[in-house]
Amino acid sequence: MLLERVSAPLPRVLERMGCLQAQYAPSMYVGLWSRVQGLEREAVTRALERRKVVQGTLMRSTIHLVSAADYWPLAIAVREARRERWTRTRKNHSAGAVAAAARRLRSRFAEGPLSRTELSEELGRDPVMVNAIGLWLDLVRVPPSGTWERRRADLYAAAEDWLGEPGEIGRDQAVDHTVRRYLAGFGPAARDEIADWAGLPPKRIAPALGRIRLRRFLGEDGEELVDLPRAPLPDPDTPAPPRFLPTWDATLLVHARRTGILPEEHRPKVFNARTPQSMPTFIVDGEVAGSWGYDKGKLKLEPFGRLAKTARRELDREAARLADFHA
Repeated sequence: MLLERVSAPLPRVLERMGCLQAQYAPSMYVGLWSRVQGLEREAVTRALERRKVVQGTLMRSTIHLVSAADYWPLAIAVREARRERWTRTRKNHSAGAVAAAARRLRSRFAEGPLSRTELSEELGRDPVMVNAIGLWLDLVRVPPSGTWERRRADLYAAAEDWLGEPGEIGRDQAVDHTVRRYLAGFGPAARDEIADWAGLPPKRIAPALGRIRLRRFLGEDGEELVDLPRAPLPDPDTPAPPRFLPTWDATLLVHARRTGILPEEHRPKVFNARTPQSMPTFIVDGEVAGSWGYDKGKLKLEPFGRLAKTARRELDREAARLADFHA
């Protein structure tokens, strides 16, 4: 949806773009603004309040904004791998202890959401337990926390209370669903790229690629690529208008290299020791061409090279619209 903004419900937009990373609340809003026609900030906050969309720790143990319908399949798909990864890296806390604490806290969450401070007190102010509890108790972040207006996402509810119970979703079904979501946003893609995004071992992705009906291609490097049957494949000469991407936009991450949005020569400028989370960037003609920041009512643009006059005029107009969105 970076080639042309769409007019569609936010849950549908999130499902089409392969979810949206949400460690920094304004990034959700900017990421959607660049893809949705006429988006207003209040629409995102309202969708969170009405439980149409939800923030949860999902793929790669990273906070994502997803549709309410997508939450449970994604959570079930990655749950076991997240627990296994935590267990391998933690020697002083047992999985059994965290699971027991999660069972105890379940009834506490039935009384209503808990702030991070309250959650810490319930867990003896043990930071390891606080960070691990969500591996054995499905938690979502609830508004007003994690919104543009209150950016710290520190208010939690049990997902079953906030969204309802998951129903009968098997792990294979959940992994298949997760693969489809990745391909909707980033296909065509190789198996390992899907696994990297999901935070799953490639061996857990491979069976799904046999179960799902897919289009199959041969990449320039000889690797098999897969995509959804009716996924668009724009002509290489399709005009790509200037767009602004927020911090953490997933199109810039390693698993999305095949999209070609971030030229490798610019990757060290976007991801480095000072900005491991990536800096906000803008794209011109379909490629990252610089970074931006908002200050005192205006967007400050820092191109990585010379821009054509026509491209610069279009970029400035888009920047003015994004400044209005901030204001």
